[in-house]
Amino acid sequence: MSVHSLWPEMPLSAWSETCDTLQLWTQIVGKVRIATTPLLNHWWNATLFVTARGLEAPAMHHTGGTFDVLFDLAGHRLVVQTNDGRVEEFALRPMAVADFYAEFMHRLRRLGIEVLIWTMPCEIENSVPFTQDRIHAQYDREYVARFHQALVQSARVMNEFRARFVGKASPVHFFWGSFDLAATRFSGRTAPPPKGVTPNVAPWVMAEAYSHEVSSCGFWPGNGGFGYAAFYVYAYPEPAGYGNTKLRTAEANYNKDLGEFILPYDAVRRARDPDALLLSFLQETYAAAADLAKWDRNALERGNESQDRVDAPQGHLGGG
Repeated sequence: MSVHSLWPEMPLSAWSETCDTLQLWTQIVGKVRIATTPLLNHWWNATLFVTARGLEAPAMHHTGGTFDVLFDLAGHRLVVQTNDGRVEEFALRPMAVADFYAEFMHRLRRLGIEVLIWTMPCEIENSVPFTQDRIHAQYDREYVARFHQALVQSARVMNEFRARFVGKASPVHFFWGSFDLAATRFSGRTAPPPKGVTPNVAPWVMAEAYSHEVSSCGFWPGNGGFGYAAFYVYAYPEPAGYGNTKLRTAEANYNKDLGEFILPYDAVRRARDPDALLLSFLQETYAAAADLAKWDRNALERGNESQDRVDAPQGHLGGG
């Protein structure tokens, strides 16, 4: 298999309606996850995880047992399975959000799982309750499979990057509100509550998410008005001068509106060595944040040695 086939083409314009529908479906499952798990710091109990088959919400609690929910994006099924071996599933196909919600809740009840959720989507402007949404009903199997492949590759590289850090760090996990794959490093210091406003998210929710100083990286498909798939890195609170950092990664830039460094997914996909390009971008943007904010890098990084000199820039684009 060639490098370029591992990182598939994924123009948002080709599957934007499917992307929006899939985001809303994952939010329904994600809200069930919040309702059936204890709160972990920074809402880590709410997230989904990339697997060989798709996106999974594992080990949720009900009546003394546990259950998993899998978006099988390879086989295009939604699978619910309990620890006593019972399974319910239905096909992922073009269907309205309201119908997905009804079918999913029906399958949970068949397994004896009763759960109530707030049916308003999160982090989406001008949204309507899941139970009323018959506008979002698209499902393109080809592009869903491509999205899954992009998640698999991104998670693989991000896990390698995460392994370099021995301080507090999140898993590589998927946030269904913002619909992005993320991994976050912590300095160990607390942070002030965010001052911005996030659509359909209470300030106390954001305060829990950003209670401590972070450098965070991730991948998202570009929905919500951004327009294209990209990798990102940001720091919170952002240290003075961070946005002026001169990067070796020529294809990356600082987006002032987002307050994030952005590396287009296509730049990674077309690179001769996608892994090296992405790792170099993640490393140098983290290092800039950590240095400007005066993190104790010797204590936080594996082997007490910086990776800054290890990742030579690999921005040269290949053909195709």
